[in-house]
Amino acid sequence: MMNEEKLVQLQQFAKRVRNHIVPMASDGGCFLGASLSAVDLLTYLYVDHLNLHKGNLRDENRDYLFLSKGHDVPALYGIFAELGWIEADRLKNHLSTEDHIYWHPNRNIPGVEFHSGSLGQLPSVSIGVAMDIIIRGGENRVYCVMGDGELNEGSCWEAFLVANAYKLDNLTFIIDRNNFQANMATEDLIPLESLVEKFESFGMMTQRIDGHDFMALEKAFSNIKGQTGAQVIICDTVRGKGLPSIEARADRWFCNFSQPEIQELLVELNEGFGANLVAETLVVR
Repeated sequence: MMNEEKLVQLQQFAKRVRNHIVPMASDGGCFLGASLSAVDLLTYLYVDHLNLHKGNLRDENRDYLFLSKGHDVPALYGIFAELGWIEADRLKNHLSTEDHIYWHPNRNIPGVEFHSGSLGQLPSVSIGVAMDIIIRGGENRVYCVMGDGELNEGSCWEAFLVANAYKLDNLTFIIDRNNFQANMATEDLIPLESLVEKFESFGMMTQRIDGHDFMALEKAFSNIKGQTGAQVIICDTVRGKGLPSIEARADRWFCNFSQPEIQELLVELNEGFGANLVAETLVVR
């Protein structure tokens, strides 16, 4: 069971990651709302769950995380900076032609497992890696983080059929359920619910949790141990989490703010959190 000290550490880590993300929503912008919704679940995975660290990023026995919703990559950038996998100052190169830090994942960035951006592709890639691990007799695991709007891709459901057919115990699909697809609510476009019943009908053990609750995340990922076949964890999240002024807004998927607006957003993000953290991260390019 997660203790209070660990909980606070994860919360503070996630806050710092959000501070890295917000400045990227300027000078060309980024997919801010979608990235902020995934911060907590990605923080839990990288800080407290995955067998993945700076020293084993190319070890075939590491765990694998595939970010299928590739437009959330600012969240990965922020996490990698906090973990020391890339220099935090390098985030200022976002969208620069002098670096590989841009709108979607690039394997030239340490920690990025696969290029993504075209939705619906990485579930199948994840299956291939999970099958290879089983064939080799490995014990490492594969995690595929997906968006809820991504589930409109038929290739996802084909992949789920295969994952069930081959009983891939080492594979977990994580759905960032922020209820938006681009600039529209998912249920107004192509309704997805009821997702739990749909995934269970594909033969996968399915859990649904609050994707911003670290204790719920810990419990859910503990529950997948010993399961037969692939698993699904649906994480209910809030688009733009951490910035009340843009939370749960259809028009805050992709954002390109002015520098003064970025400063205001950083102040909003850090209100009441602690001057030491603000002073360390309140830097705009």
